[in-house]
Amino acid sequence: MAYFEWADDLVIDQGLIDQDHRHLIELVNTLHTATSQGCGQEVVGRLLQALTAYTQEHFQREEQVMASVHFPHLAGHQQLHRQFMADLAALQSRYEMGSIATAAQLSSLLRDWLSLHIRRSDRKLREYLLPRSQHDRVVGGVVGDCTAYLDN
Repeated sequence: MAYFEWADDLVIDQGLIDQDHRHLIELVNTLHTATSQGCGQEVVGRLLQALTAYTQEHFQREEQVMASVHFPHLAGHQQLHRQFMADLAALQSRYEMGSIATAAQLSSLLRDWLSLHIRRSDRKLREYLLPRSQHDRVVGGVVGDCTAYLDN
């Protein structure tokens, strides 16, 4: 069983955002597996760099989608993203200073962040998009980039 598994309540758009989230979960699981096999310290530096870069790209894509549909919670969401990137930077610093607990701390931080952030903050985007998507099906319009992926 994986450390962190994808679940139906994590679905946001059945498109790019979900693809990004699934990839981040794979990276978390890779880190956890390496850590549980005693290799965490050896792989944490590379994974931390990959996670930081990919997370930044994901945040940009997600915020673009939010802006394109005039998501009312965008500013608060951006603040959460900035704080998380600061948390990753702090872990990177600890790793560079030789902390041996970085792999386990990163694994827990990412699992908790992804689980809570997607289920609480990102879920608001899905709830915002769904009524707009249903309305557009009736009137034949298009709302932003995500609605093409919604199944409801």
